[in-house]
Amino acid sequence: MRDFFIRSFELIIGAFIIVMSLGVLLSGLGVMFSGGTGGGFFVGLLTLIFGALFVLFIGGSMYLGLGIYQNTKRTADAVEMLLTRR
Repeated sequence: MRDFFIRSFELIIGAFIIVMSLGVLLSGLGVMFSGGTGGGFFVGLLTLIFGALFVLFIGGSMYLGLGIYQNTKRTADAVEMLLTRR
């Protein structure tokens, strides 16, 4: 059951990163091509750059947490296997 929740969480993280990336892309393009006074091409470009960095930081942090869990699980399995050899 625990593995089901971990795999489901990985899928949720993947979907969350896709939605965040789409949001950054659409908002950056919206700011770039809006004719209003609050936007402009360079402001939209900065939105895309900093939004992409934000998505990388948040997504990387989430996947780092999952990677720590997977490595800890593998280490525990290896230690358990070594203990059963004796």
